[in-house]
Amino acid sequence: MSVDAATVKKLRDRTGIGMMDCKRALEEAGGDMEKAVEVLRKKGIADAEKRTGRTATEGYVGSYVHSNGKIGVLVELNCETDFVARNDEFRELARNLSMQVAATNPLSVRREEIPEEAVEKERAIYAEMAKDQGKPDDIIDRIVDGKMKKFYQENCLLEQQYVKDTDLTVEQLVKEFSGKIGERVTVKRFARFAVGEGEDEE
Repeated sequence: MSVDAATVKKLRDRTGIGMMDCKRALEEAGGDMEKAVEVLRKKGIADAEKRTGRTATEGYVGSYVHSNGKIGVLVELNCETDFVARNDEFRELARNLSMQVAATNPLSVRREEIPEEAVEKERAIYAEMAKDQGKPDDIIDRIVDGKMKKFYQENCLLEQQYVKDTDLTVEQLVKEFSGKIGERVTVKRFARFAVGEGEDEE
């Protein structure tokens, strides 16, 4: 179907994606704006998946300090080129992820970074709870797996719901952005500081 230029421009203004990609998405979606946004979203994530082998050695450290001055966060966001690292939208993403960490206090960026002993401890706790509730032995593992999925969703930054758009996980947000700019984007690490925490470790 034919899509008028005004509709294409409206989609471009909304998503920041190039005019030709917006035109193709609208044609695929039969002119439906919401469906076209979804088409672009899926394409961005697919394109980002293709870039997983590329090296992201440039980047930017985003920061956020809560208004009361009691919580501060640094997040290192990596990309492939210095050009993107200096991009305002890239830096805004780094700041938004810093705000996410301030609000949700995750344990790690990704589940593989949580120490194995901590994971085993959580699994043991959930298994004990299931036994105490009288659950049959043959379904306890499934119950524990379900509890662990929720544990990762709450404690691993990439698996958390994005606080500014709960329809997205943080990982989906980063992949969409990667698809939009045409470079691999990765969250390297973060540091969260809160007044009164950590003094016992000194």
